[in-house]
Formats: sequence, C-alpha cells, structure tokens
Amino acid sequence: MIGNKIAETRKKLNISQAQLAERLFISSQAVGKWERGESMPDLITFNRLAEILGVDLNFFSESFQSVASEMTSNEFPKKQWSELPSMKQTKKANWDMSRGNWVDADFSGLKNLHEKFSSSNMQRCLFIGSNMSELLLKSNNVDSCDFSGSNFSNSHIQNSNLANNLFKNCSLKETEFTGSYICGCNFAGADFTGVVIKSGGFEKNIIDGAVYNRTSFIDTYIADIVFSGIVEDCSFENCTFKKVIFQNATLINTFFKNKSLKRIRFIDCQADKISYAFLKNGKADLASISMLTE
Repeated sequence: MIGNKIAETRKKLNISQAQLAERLFISSQAVGKWERGESMPDLITFNRLAEILGVDLNFFSESFQSVASEMTSNEFPKKQWSELPSMKQTKKANWDMSRGNWVDADFSGLKNLHEKFSSSNMQRCLFIGSNMSELLLKSNNVDSCDFSGSNFSNSHIQNSNLANNLFKNCSLKETEFTGSYICGCNFAGADFTGVVIKSGGFEKNIIDGAVYNRTSFIDTYIADIVFSGIVEDCSFENCTFKKVIFQNATLINTFFKNKSLKRIRFIDCQADKISYAFLKNGKADLASISMLTE
C-alpha cells in the first residue's frame, strides 16, 4: 500500500524515481524498493517525503504510525529498568531522552545535552536560551522547534531533517552539519563562524544579519537563499545552486569550486581579487560585482 501511494503521487507530479531520490539524498534503487514494497522509509525520511510530494503525514496512514510506534516503544526497553541505578546509589540521575517522540515540550534553559536527544522526533518544542554546545544530533527529525538564543558551538548534526525551526541569534560556531536537510528555518542574526555544511541541503532559509566567517558549504544543495553582508574566508565547493542570490554582499577571500556559477545572481556586490578570480573562472555574471580596492 505505501509503495503504491508513493509511486502514484510521484507520477502525478511527473517526478522520476531518480529525481525523487536526489531530493531525498538517497539512491534511486531505494525509491524503487519502497514502491515495490521491499522496504519502507524511516521516520525522518517519511517527513521529508511528505513535504516533497505535497501531502500530509496522515496520507501514509498506518505505515507512518507503525514506524512512529516502533520508535517510541524502543525508548526505554523493559529489560533496562532493572539495570538502572537507584536514586540512593547516585547523587544525580543520568537522564537520556534519545529515541523519543517529543511534541509541544518546553526544554528551555537546558544545558549539557550532548547525545541525550539523538534519534528523536521533535515537533514544536522549545529550547530557548539553552546551552547545546558539543551536542550530537544523529538521525533526528526536528520540526517547528524554537532554539532562539541558544549556543550550538562545536556541535555535530548528522543525517537529520531540520524544518521550519527558529535559530535566531544562535551561536553555531564550529558546528558541523553532515548529510542533513535544512529547510524553512530562520537563522536571522546567527553566527556561522567555522560552520561546515556537507552533503545535505540548505533551502528556503532566512539568514538576515547572519555572520559568515570560515563557513564551508561542501557537496550541498543550496536553493532559495539570499546571502548579504560580509562573507569572509568562506568556501562553496561542488555545490548545486538554485535561485541563490548574493545581494549587497562583500566577498573577501571566498573560494568557489564549481563547474558553473551561472545560477547565482549577484546584486550590488563587491569582491576582492581572489574572490573575483574564482567567480570569473566559474563563469558567474560579473556585471553587478565591483572589485574591492586595496
């Protein structure tokens, strides 16, 4: 049933298996297996799949519910309860909320989270002003959560789906996003110093007033994004661009390694000699880019 639904909806949208796979950052063979009923998407992929196909999660009905229930049922295996130390034996309980299904929860002000939320489904949760430095989020689905004013420095976000979240004025210093899809998030005023975004997607995000210094985009799909302000010591390597605009931006020592930069639009920008050379080599439209004087 689930395979038929995916195939029928995909064909109605005139999307090939390969095109769908590309948007999901998976192989076309995996999509074929879903449609033949040989396997099923995981919880995080269901969320992204529904977004691409333009359907509600309820569209997948029992299939989605079975995956979600399996996820939450494994949250605290019964056999582990006897192994947990009693409160008398420890001064502080070691809480771990990984593999959970969290909806409308308020975790604002928390600290020392580290790996305690890995492999979780989180929707509409609050983490305002939290210390999330050195956090590891692996295989998470995070949707419509508020992380405003939080510290994410030196964190690792791996194979996760981040959609419609607020990261206003967050410190993301030295954080690494790998194999993750980031869509519809608000990063206004966020600090991207030393951030690495690799092998994933960065689409339809608000980045007004964000700080870009030593920021790297590697093998990333970048779409519907407007870069502005100073972009210094940054790099864009083997990225795919769609509706990307640099407006009133100053490019300093910024590296572009792409076959073509024709899909990037530049409006009232400035660039130093090295950045200008990379743009010219990538056949970018230089009409609205002026050279910085030393």
